[in-house]
Formats: sequence, C-alpha cells, structure tokens
Amino acid sequence: MKRLTFILAALLFTALLSQATALQAKDKPAPAKAPYKIGAIFSVTGDASSLGMPEKQTAEMLMEQINAAGGINGHPLEIVIYDDKGDETEAITMAQRLISNDKVTAIIGPSRSGTSMAIVDAVSKAEIPLVTCAASAKIVKDDTGKIRKWVFMTPQSDVAAVQKIFDYFGKNKITQIAIMSDSSGYGASGRNQLQSQAKDKKIEILADETFAPGDVDMTPQLTKIKGTKAQAIVVWSIQKAPAMVAKNAKALEIKIPLFQSHGVASKKFIELCGDAADGQVLPAGRLIVVGQLADSDPQKALLAKYKADFEAKNGPVSTFGGHAYDAITLLKAAMEKAGTDDPAKVRDALEQIKGFAGTAGIFNLSSEDHNGLTKDAFVMVKIENKDWKLVSP
Repeated sequence: MKRLTFILAALLFTALLSQATALQAKDKPAPAKAPYKIGAIFSVTGDASSLGMPEKQTAEMLMEQINAAGGINGHPLEIVIYDDKGDETEAITMAQRLISNDKVTAIIGPSRSGTSMAIVDAVSKAEIPLVTCAASAKIVKDDTGKIRKWVFMTPQSDVAAVQKIFDYFGKNKITQIAIMSDSSGYGASGRNQLQSQAKDKKIEILADETFAPGDVDMTPQLTKIKGTKAQAIVVWSIQKAPAMVAKNAKALEIKIPLFQSHGVASKKFIELCGDAADGQVLPAGRLIVVGQLADSDPQKALLAKYKADFEAKNGPVSTFGGHAYDAITLLKAAMEKAGTDDPAKVRDALEQIKGFAGTAGIFNLSSEDHNGLTKDAFVMVKIENKDWKLVSP
C-alpha cells in the first residue's frame, strides 16, 4: 500500500512539473530574430557634406521608425553607416568593409556619382544590390548602355534633368545657351547629356566652359560667356562651385538667366549664394516645394510626413536626404516582397517594384530600368526671396 501511494505521488509530481514547464514555455517570449543588415556610405564630411549629412540623418531616423513598427518581416533593421568623405578611394575601402566584415545584404549610397562609380565593380563582384543616392545615368548603365545587374539609383537621372530643362527652354523660345560644368563624374555626365540632347532639340551651345569642383573663381569662364548671345547659362555641379558661379555672375553684372542642375536642390545652396541666390531656375523633386503642391498630388502626403519627421529632428529638409529615404524604403519593400534578406532574391524583388511612391517620384523599376523615374518626376523651381517657388509642373 505504501509503495502504491509513493508511485501515485511521484506520477502526480511529474504531471504538475510538466504542466508548470509548459506554462513557463508559453509565457516565455520567442527568441529575437536576427537583424536584416544593410550598409550605407555617405559623404558625411568633406565638400559634399550637404548631401551626405541629411542622408545619414534620414537613415538613422528611418531605422528607428522601422524598428519601432516591428522591423522588416519581424527582423530588426540594422544600418551600418560609413563616411567616405567624398573620396573615391575611401568609398572603395568602406564598400569592401561592408561586404567582407559586416556581411551586409545591400548597400545604399554613396552620395556622389564619382564615389558611386568607384564601388560598382566591388558590389557587382560580391553580388549584392547597390542602391545609390547619386544621379549620373552612367552608374546604372555601362558604356554600351547595358543595365548593371546589381546597381540601382534613387535620384532622378541627369538624362531626365536635361530633358526637363530643355522642355522649359522650348516653351520659352530659348535656343542659344552656354554651359558650365565641373570635372567630377557628376559634372562630366551632365555635360555629356547637355551636348547630346542639344543636338536633338536644335539648341545651339555657344560656349562650353569647365572648372574643377574646388575652384573658387569662375570669372574667366563667365567673362567669355558674357560676350556671347547666350539666352541662358546652364551650370552642372554641386553646392559651393555653382554658388560661386552665381556670385561671380552678379559681380560681373551678367543679366543672362542662370539655370542649375538638380544637384543644388537644398537650402544650403541658397545660403552659399547669399545675395546672388534669387532668379536661378532648376529642375527639382517635389519635396522642396511640398507646401505648394495640389492636394491631389500622389506624393504630397508622403512628402509632408517625411518633411515633418525630418525637421523635428534635424532642421530644414533637403532633396538629398530624400534619396536615402527612397533607397531604404525601396529595399524594405523588396525584402518584404522576397520574404528574406538573401541578396539575390532582394535584387530580383527590386526589379519588380511598380507604382512605388517615394520622395523623388513614382518608381517603376524593371530589368531594363534600374532608376524607374522619368522627367515627370521633376518640377521646375525658381529661387525667390531666398526660398523655392514652384514655376511649372
């Protein structure tokens, strides 16, 4: 009898212990999923810091927002950010570190066309997607016009920018122009588009002047242009150099209207121009004039939210931070679609994205188009009273 009682007690204890263990397992949180890791290379310091800093700030803000909302497919997002200082050699070093040491799924950036071109071979060899924040069409297409399989871009291209400017010239009967471009990858690519598209549009280039990105006096080039019959001057560069063009033109009392590329679409450029800012015209994304858009604009709500979120943390929003916003949200959409962070599957998913509203426009990506934007992603804006004014849709 004692033996039977002992056995029953032992069985009861075992049952109670099993039940308690099961309850503990039920209450215990599921193990955290491994992070989805992407890399970022921006020109946070150096001559292009007005591009790279808002990109970095946007990446940090988005990582916080995405993780607060549950991550991507339940995985937290980790963005490893490096500063290439605007230097091509540094960009290559950072890319290799992200690929070999950090084992990232994809890379966003760099900020500049030259630094982006510098790492194209590295990402292609490693077979991981690159979503650049730079605007030269040559980044996504090789010299034969073939799409680079692993490379995508979020800014509107220089091809589309020149198309938009020349459409404006057509409407305003401007047929004779002068062009000024810097010797960087961005400047050289823009100059090539200006030259090639001018022939098709029957626009005559009366002067074709170049300068180094670090030049601080454009008086010699502008003096030559002043003596021509040019109806407009088109400048292709970023930040300090084109601001110096505007200052020198004002000092020389040149009355020919100045047109800039989309590479200056930030308040920093207006600050650099000082009293020479007003009157300049350029193609730009809708972000910098979001308050002037019609309520029916399909981008307006997204742009207004990004602007409010960014400015609550960092100060005035810029087009360039928007390029990082688009790169990260496109990768997020691709990873959600693929259901994985496998680089090859993420790349394939990127190519299938259609009708995706970003800050730069509505993206329609494909195997034949790794930018997915047309000239309609631009509006023409003018600087008036040291602020942006929407000129045309």
